[in-house]
Amino acid sequence: MNQVIREYRPADEISWLRCRVLSFLNTPYFDDVLTTKPEVRAPGFSLVVATELGAIAGIVDVGVDDELATIDTIAVHPDHQHQGLGRALLTEARARVSALGVPTLDAWTRDDPSTLRWYRAMGFTESQHYLHVYANYYGDVSEPDRAISERRAGLRPMAAFLHASMETEQLMREQFARVHVCRRFAMDVL
Repeated sequence: MNQVIREYRPADEISWLRCRVLSFLNTPYFDDVLTTKPEVRAPGFSLVVATELGAIAGIVDVGVDDELATIDTIAVHPDHQHQGLGRALLTEARARVSALGVPTLDAWTRDDPSTLRWYRAMGFTESQHYLHVYANYYGDVSEPDRAISERRAGLRPMAAFLHASMETEQLMREQFARVHVCRRFAMDVL
């Protein structure tokens, strides 16, 4: 089947959302579900891999802020994985970032082994870390209370998503069932 990398179009939104949700389903981002596609402001850009039938097989959104471009989303629909679409999207994104004169492209991701292998294989270097900590009432009724020390009248915490420093990793893992190491990967593009 023929596929082409092109600019994202508003008519792609439902297919973009479906691609993102399904590609994240078996990763630590399984619950990072969006109902609308976030806007990417120029000079950032959104690209898709479209099949000849118009379905979206892969996506990449890159935000640009001065001397740094950041991959906000990169995903390949499970039916199209391991065909080089992620690599093709990254190659096109790198070329566009380079053409903008931006020296660095980075991405932040969680500790999913296949995702980490992919970034390393693509030439990214890992440089910074912090923790994503989830406190969820439905997994352990006391987790949200442990995460939020000050109670507010009329509010009952049911879930919390928090950032923590790596120095607290052991303590966080002892207190919370779901803790991920969030990693920064970066590469020079110029």
